[in-house]
Amino acid sequence: MKTTIDIPDNLLEDAIAFAGSRTKREVVLTALTEFNQRHRMARLVKAFGTCDRFMTAKELEETRSEG
Repeated sequence: MKTTIDIPDNLLEDAIAFAGSRTKREVVLTALTEFNQRHRMARLVKAFGTCDRFMTAKELEETRSEG
């Protein structure tokens, strides 16, 4: 998707330097990817401990051998 945005030069220059990116597009993709990963991890951490029961290794082996 093509989008035009106004990013302050100093922020973009810093992001390019920190990411070691060669292009503006590359640094924006890196920033979006890392942003999404952090939020996915935050959701996972929030859900930690909410599952009542996990399969044991034996149950997993039995399930795999059935299929």
